[in-house]
Amino acid sequence: MQPGRRLLGMVACGVCGEENPERARFCLGCGTPLAAAAGREARKVVTVVFSDLAGSTSLGERLDPESLGRVMARWFEAMRAVLERHGGTVQKFIGDAVMAVFGIPALHEDDAVRAVRAADELRHGLEGLNHELRRDWGVTLAMRTGINTGEVVAGDPGVGDALVLGDAVNVAARLEQAAAAGEVLLGEPTWRLVRDAVRVEPVAPLPLKGKDRPVAAFRLLSVTPGVPGHARRLDAPMVGRERPLRLLRDVFEAAAGDGACHLVTVLGAAGVGKSRLAAEFLAEVGRQATVLRGRCLSYGEGITYWPVAEI
Repeated sequence: MQPGRRLLGMVACGVCGEENPERARFCLGCGTPLAAAAGREARKVVTVVFSDLAGSTSLGERLDPESLGRVMARWFEAMRAVLERHGGTVQKFIGDAVMAVFGIPALHEDDAVRAVRAADELRHGLEGLNHELRRDWGVTLAMRTGINTGEVVAGDPGVGDALVLGDAVNVAARLEQAAAAGEVLLGEPTWRLVRDAVRVEPVAPLPLKGKDRPVAAFRLLSVTPGVPGHARRLDAPMVGRERPLRLLRDVFEAAAGDGACHLVTVLGAAGVGKSRLAAEFLAEVGRQATVLRGRCLSYGEGITYWPVAEI
């Protein structure tokens, strides 16, 4: 549901996107007064994705307007499905281009990674769409994409203001224009947020329109599944966690000795050190056990058994 829009007795916060009962005066997710959140602009750090078709002019010359409209409709349908599945919000379609934003209405710590994964999936999934288009209309599509991260001012779509303004938007659009067919170019702010989850190669600094200096960019080569965008540093010693570590050791020894399953659930507020605790424990028992990992994704479709499938 879009921020600020009332539907079935619910209202969404214009700051974080949390749905709240209509009687609520403050957002249950972030505590913002709902009256103040509705209809106001917000400053957010988001990741912007621009994609368009390379060589679309020749496509228009080969097809009559009705056929071209159907081809473009399939293209936009496929784009929207992938972008929204990864948690992006499609802002607008401009000619043959699509602009999507990751971080609106709700921010996620991995918005940049989501955006890059969506772009990579679009690029590699285009062959399936091209098979359909070759069969029905005798044409194929090639896309180019620019991705950039930065601070923007975002309007409230709940009151008809869906504008997202800021230099990050302009740079993403310019990167898309500079990309070759089949390429995905990342701005440096995006690359810093995803560098541990991707393989890239730097390109020569790009003289983008409207920028005083050339802009650093990186060509996306591949995305590594299941890897966070920014790996945590674990070189500092862990302090003050001896009791929970000892508890984990005891449970492991009981499981190994009894030949029975034991379940341990680690609970705690964000940033308290749950991942670090697990990493320290697994580093100790890694030589004595086979470690299998599975994630519960926070977005997507058909992911109920995703952790089991990964394991």
